[in-house]
Amino acid sequence: MDSKILNLRSKMEVYKAMTDGGNFADCPVRDVIQGISGKWSSLLMMALAERPYRFGELRRLVPDISQRMLTQTLHDLQRDGYVHREVFPTKPPSVEYSLTDLGRSMFGPLQQLVQWAELNHGAVRDARAAFDATQG
Repeated sequence: MDSKILNLRSKMEVYKAMTDGGNFADCPVRDVIQGISGKWSSLLMMALAERPYRFGELRRLVPDISQRMLTQTLHDLQRDGYVHREVFPTKPPSVEYSLTDLGRSMFGPLQQLVQWAELNHGAVRDARAAFDATQG
């Protein structure tokens, strides 16, 4: 059998063993992926890869995100170590968000996934439509 497949099977067995007790936080793949797979996380990471942004700029850049969701998503990305939040002592105080080294290291794989999604969006939509047509 191909060594890549064996390696993948071994990893999957380890991850399954880690989560058999229901503690998904011990599974490194699930633990990391859940933090970047949110509806807004990848969009914000893509934006911050360009340059640092202030909160209001991000809000205008992604106009369909609510202020509450933007705040929560940035907080979650900051908690996971992908985003740095810097407060400037102006009146009123201004806040700027930027990617950390960890966030920049994740940007390459994220960018590849986004490009793949753009290239294959039509095929995925067609597959969904074909599947849905057989279900009804």
